[in-house]
Amino acid sequence: MSAQRSLFSSLGLVLWLAAPAAQAAGSVSVTFVEPERFADVRDARHDASDNLRVLAAHIASAAGRHLGEGQTLSVEVLDVDLAGELRPSRVWSQDVRVLQGGADWPRITLRTTLEAAGRASRSGEHTLRDLAYLQRPAGVRAGGALVHEKRMLDEWFQAHLAPRSAP
Repeated sequence: MSAQRSLFSSLGLVLWLAAPAAQAAGSVSVTFVEPERFADVRDARHDASDNLRVLAAHIASAAGRHLGEGQTLSVEVLDVDLAGELRPSRVWSQDVRVLQGGADWPRITLRTTLEAAGRASRSGEHTLRDLAYLQRPAGVRAGGALVHEKRMLDEWFQAHLAPRSAP
């Protein structure tokens, strides 16, 4: 458990250090708080650590696109519940994720702190949900991992972070 926590802490630190180079305007740090307690983060194709790496990279990228010059965003992921439900398979040796569009929508809980000029300008805890995740087109990422979660994060960052100022 401590090795897993160390991996996720290191992952957050690596993303925080890499974010300024990738996003010239601002920086993003992503950490996972007690990922072993997350509701549902593994799936048939990826284990929990793979999915958390995908989510961390996507959060850093999606948030970074909306940061202004000198802004810093700290994102703590408090819980993840992927779209659909894992069900045992009688045919394959691994579980299968079934998407029904009912109460199995994706949900991610974040704690964010946005800083500008060294001062916290906005902070809070947010639970992102996409109740209509199967009723909308998946978009260009249709074949990728965590399509519904990525779209939900993209839309949330677009709506809740100040748009990047024009150069």
